[in-house]
Amino acid sequence: DTIDAEEVFDIIRNIQDPEHPHTLEQLGVVSLEQVEVIDDDTQASVNIRFTPTIPHCSMATLIGLCMRVKLLRSLPSKFKIQVQIEPGTHASEKAINKQLRDKERVCAALENKHL
Repeated sequence: DTIDAEEVFDIIRNIQDPEHPHTLEQLGVVSLEQVEVIDDDTQASVNIRFTPTIPHCSMATLIGLCMRVKLLRSLPSKFKIQVQIEPGTHASEKAINKQLRDKERVCAALENKHL
């Protein structure tokens, strides 16, 4: 069975924001339109773009890691997962995107059972 954007969105939509008593979907941090999925014979990838609540959000890296960890734990291992800041929505966009691609940081996040 192939996996589509709606299935992926269902996995991450109810993640709680670390600073607010709401989900990422409720806060507009992530939407179905920000989820891209390719699942065919040649490629299996998920690309998530998310919008922090404010341009200087100190929790943006944590939010991105939470989404990535949840997807890594929920999707088949064939998927390459990329989570990044929606372009132009955070003051430290490049630095945060670099952290979200850091394999050691992601491995440490995977070891954290609270994520």
